[in-house]
Amino acid sequence: MTDYKESEKLPGELAISIETIADECMIIYKKTKAKPAEECLVYILDMIDSINGWFYKKERTRSLMDKLSGLNDFFLDFESLTRANFIARLKQEQSAIRRILTRIHTIRETSFVSAGYAIAEAITVFLMIGLMFVKIEPFYEALFFISAIAFLQTYMIALIKDLDNPFEFYVKEREADEISLKPLDDLKQRLNEKINASIKNS
Repeated sequence: MTDYKESEKLPGELAISIETIADECMIIYKKTKAKPAEECLVYILDMIDSINGWFYKKERTRSLMDKLSGLNDFFLDFESLTRANFIARLKQEQSAIRRILTRIHTIRETSFVSAGYAIAEAITVFLMIGLMFVKIEPFYEALFFISAIAFLQTYMIALIKDLDNPFEFYVKEREADEISLKPLDDLKQRLNEKINASIKNS
């Protein structure tokens, strides 16, 4: 549950750090009309697509980290275009993105102890078998109680498995139960609008 509550915040924090870098690039571009700033914005848009693909396991973690490190080339070009403290801020946000992606990767790849699932499932099975041998009258009341307990036990196991990995977007039938990626989708739309507006004005 702790990991799940933390996971709810991670896409939003990821979008904030990416947008902060994009805003700095936009400031540099508006001030200097420098080509590296415009190219960096396009690169960030491509990186957002890669991050979305990574959530669906269409992109490898190592490849995504390499793309994140690719921002260093743009930061190097920015040294002659802006002050050093702006570059330091960009590096901080890049580090924050790397930290968030690593945390998401850890949550996604680390499963709850398999023995815990086995014990819970075994208890559920034995409980159902035991209840079937208990004599409860009348029959319909017995059926109701056994069905209700079976449903609750099975639902709890399914809930624990779902909470265990809130980033399981690659399983299509469970996609609706996962953490929302709307902050990243909204960010991509905003960046597209900002880039298009800047190109028209330049």
